[in-house]
Amino acid sequence: MQKERIAIVTALRTPMARAGGKFKKMQADHLAAVLFRELMLRSPVSVDEVDEVIIGNVAQPIHAANIARVIALRAGFPESTPALTVHRNCASGMESITTAVSRIHAGEGKVYVCGGVESMSNIPLVYSEKMTTLFTDLSRAKTLLDKVRTLLGFKPSFLKPIVGLMSGLTDPVSGLLMGSTAEVLAQDFGISREEQDVFSVQSHLKAQKAKESGRFALESMVVVYDEKEGKFLDFDDGIRESQSLEKLAKLKPFFDRKNGTVTAGNSSQITDAAAGVLLMSESEAKKRGLEPLGYLCDYAYEGLEPKRMGLGPVFATHKLFQQTGLGMNDMEIIEINEAFAAQVIACERAFASKDFAKSHFGESEAVGAIDPNILNVNGGAVALGHPVGMTGTRLVLTVLYELRQRKLQRGLATLCIGGGQGAALLLEVK
Repeated sequence: MQKERIAIVTALRTPMARAGGKFKKMQADHLAAVLFRELMLRSPVSVDEVDEVIIGNVAQPIHAANIARVIALRAGFPESTPALTVHRNCASGMESITTAVSRIHAGEGKVYVCGGVESMSNIPLVYSEKMTTLFTDLSRAKTLLDKVRTLLGFKPSFLKPIVGLMSGLTDPVSGLLMGSTAEVLAQDFGISREEQDVFSVQSHLKAQKAKESGRFALESMVVVYDEKEGKFLDFDDGIRESQSLEKLAKLKPFFDRKNGTVTAGNSSQITDAAAGVLLMSESEAKKRGLEPLGYLCDYAYEGLEPKRMGLGPVFATHKLFQQTGLGMNDMEIIEINEAFAAQVIACERAFASKDFAKSHFGESEAVGAIDPNILNVNGGAVALGHPVGMTGTRLVLTVLYELRQRKLQRGLATLCIGGGQGAALLLEVK
């Protein structure tokens, strides 16, 4: 039985700020509270009518356990409104939405506020095991002599920190950094350094055009990041209008320094941002006389080899097309998260490959070639950034706003997920 479409009534995001920059003093709960407070001010529904707040976040801060609850209270939701934090790595912002969809279809609630947030600036450095052991032993030492003996075991090398960001971007099963998985795909599909750099320049050019035309202003808000000084950010500050192949060619490979092709310039940027949506069933929206931004029709998640996690969009989209009976030719706008230029190019080739379809899906026809003119038309994470817990929500609202701008009907939002998964959401505006 076909399930009812879910109306996305309101959708909004903050600008994406480079990590260590404008939003560095705003913890994830603070940044998201600013976003969700504004989202509700722009919504035709009051905070009292929301059944639950569901928010995705990856690097969950130790000072804000169940960060969704902290955000909800700070954003002005009643204490009686429950809140849930979800985590599906890079798809956490999508997971928040699809979790609410399941609740609506199950009759558990009518109105949900969902989204995602990430403050990559505030992912901490961690003490080494030797240093934490020394601290533990020191706290247990009962006499002054015991404390002195413990301290004598200290070595300066104990203070070498573990970089939380690097640990979080390392797959524990394959042992590979996310960028190293992109190197695997570059080798598998014969993707050159120049192809990746060309893709990256195009991402910046498209994003700059969207910024100048006011396109991004439709989906984002102004964030005051320094109230005392009155400083604010109203644009995505990772976009480089002067990006060029010459500049990118000067960058050294980061993940495979000897033979690699993946650099900081053809990878997604590390950024801070939040995004949110207000959801309800299509019938509930009609009952209230609301005109939604668009609709979520169906979605799919699929697993694959962690080492090649970047192909997740191919696997998830294939599953989504099987569920819906639709194909690539039915899509009018497509967003594939640009975790890495090599990863998106690999997905494009896999989508169009009969051999790939035969070996992985047992099918004689390719999933479907993507028209490059409808793919990431406003640039993507290479230019804008990939705040991991937020990106999934950002892709959804970007597709919907673009469909409305172009007076089109149907779009696809999809991304790869660290650990070897993919997510794909089918969206409409009709």
